[in-house]
Amino acid sequence: GLFVWHLRNTGARQIPCRFVHFYHVASNRLITFQYFNFLKRMYVTQCNKDLSQRAKPKSDSIVSPFHELQQLDQEKKVVHKISSVSPIHQSWSEMSSRNELREMKSAAETEDSVIPGGAESKEDRQWKEMKLRLDDLPGILARLSKIRLTALVVSTASAGFAMAPVPFELTCFMLASLGTGLASCAANSINQFFEVPFDSNMNRTKNRPLVRGQISPLLAVCFAASCGIPGIALLTLGVNPLTGALGAFNIFLYTCCYTPLKRMSIANTWVGAVVGAIPPVMGWTAATGSLDAGALLLGGILYSWQFPHFNALSWGLREDYSRGGYCMMSVTHPGLCRRVALRHCLALIGLSVVAPVLNITTWTFPIISLPINLYISYLGFRFYRDADRSSSRKLFFCSLWHLPMLLLVMFTCKKSVLEKEDKGKLHGGSNEMAVEIRLP
Repeated sequence: GLFVWHLRNTGARQIPCRFVHFYHVASNRLITFQYFNFLKRMYVTQCNKDLSQRAKPKSDSIVSPFHELQQLDQEKKVVHKISSVSPIHQSWSEMSSRNELREMKSAAETEDSVIPGGAESKEDRQWKEMKLRLDDLPGILARLSKIRLTALVVSTASAGFAMAPVPFELTCFMLASLGTGLASCAANSINQFFEVPFDSNMNRTKNRPLVRGQISPLLAVCFAASCGIPGIALLTLGVNPLTGALGAFNIFLYTCCYTPLKRMSIANTWVGAVVGAIPPVMGWTAATGSLDAGALLLGGILYSWQFPHFNALSWGLREDYSRGGYCMMSVTHPGLCRRVALRHCLALIGLSVVAPVLNITTWTFPIISLPINLYISYLGFRFYRDADRSSSRKLFFCSLWHLPMLLLVMFTCKKSVLEKEDKGKLHGGSNEMAVEIRLP
């Protein structure tokens, strides 16, 4: 009994010592870690008990086995190179001296060729301190807000404003465009803030400002807040509350629903299509103050257009998306990706026919837009049938000019406000005549 009691006491005393030893071993073996302190997230490396941040993460070049075999063959060829036959009358001393000179020259040449490469590699791998210059800040913020995507969002919102059956107001149009652009900048900045660890694994996104460490995450969040709050306030107070509510809902849908869904389910594509369909609806509500059938039609056109556009783009980026851990149709369901793209190409033809039925355009719009809709449908069928990079690339580039062309044709075939007012007056006059006839 005394022996067991002694063993228990010694074991209890050794537990704290073992815990401290385990902690020291774990801290010494720590290579990389992350910490989150009031949005000051940084990716650092511990080296000789010093913390440093790399200026630009560069992956070591991976040499293919075929290239290595080529290098080995070249070395073998150089080694087994047949030297020229010297004359017989030359002495062995002269021949040995010449061979020594040749070896010294070859060694000097190899040293000259190796030293600069090694110096460059050392400079590339050197840890440097990142300093933000004010001259580079506008370009960095433009890339953080995805300025091209923001321009597309503002253009589709402007198309929705122009298609509304009301007189054009320049002040309201400018406020709506500015508020929509600020809301888009905020949503894109928050999206990049959340996806830093995943963007660093993709070739397409590894040079983004937050991935390279050009700006701090705190600055990115402050920029998003400085764009999102004034943008929503401008849409709510300067335009109307309905447009402001749609803008706030779109930011929430893009950052809190679409962004996490990209790593969970292929439903992210449908959610992202809804996000892209809301800006023209915002333009319509900014002009009219109400949700009408025309707003839903414009949203439906943008909704269907995004599937051939994004599915064709993601088909060529399947390796990148799989490396980044994103769950995309082109990676997990390639057949569904091609079928959905073809379906929505054909849906654009049907939506173009619905426009004159809803009294938004004249009947010339479905006729004029039929050739471009048939062409993108043909490319969608080629993409569905061939399932290669060439067909997906053609469909993607066609979608880039198809949308502005379709919206331009739709605007030219728009029914004027005067025609609608005259028709309204005619309908009102006929009703009054009918009432007068009914009265005795």
